[in-house]
Amino acid sequence: MNLKQTFLFLLIVGSIGLLSFQLPKNLQKKVSKEIKTAFDVEAFSLESIQISDSLNSQLKTKISSNNFYKIVADKNLLGYAFIDKAPSKTDKFDYLVLFDNDLIIKKAKVLIYREDYGGEIGSKRWLRQFIGKTTYNKLIYKKDIIAISGATISANSMTVAINNLLKTIRILHQNNAI
Repeated sequence: MNLKQTFLFLLIVGSIGLLSFQLPKNLQKKVSKEIKTAFDVEAFSLESIQISDSLNSQLKTKISSNNFYKIVADKNLLGYAFIDKAPSKTDKFDYLVLFDNDLIIKKAKVLIYREDYGGEIGSKRWLRQFIGKTTYNKLIYKKDIIAISGATISANSMTVAINNLLKTIRILHQNNAI
């Protein structure tokens, strides 16, 4: 193989690697498990949703090629998955929100929590409060969402993140982006 062919080969392989960018491995397994459970499906694919820069500038929660996905199984749209980080007291935690076809929250999950205290926000019982919420809900911490002693910052942060996401999803739907 000459130098030109080698360069072309490396360019193609590198491009394929960039185009197939996925979630970090530590999140990929957790996200996959939650999708399989929530949608009762064994095989599915995640298709990245692309949003124009002009529309993205209007959103409360920014959409990128690696945080918002269509969940597809057998060429059928099952719903949507959103993965992001929210601030806790001194760090950030990773979370997942799954939506059904009607853009109703099907599941919320804290994927990775990095603090010594406040991990209670990852409990199924507390996160269940978000299930069934729609793009027209506006959640108020300590009123609609139960406070957690020792996790005030994280619990409030998750509530704000969900509110911003719901508003973002509403805007995307109104603009026929999803």
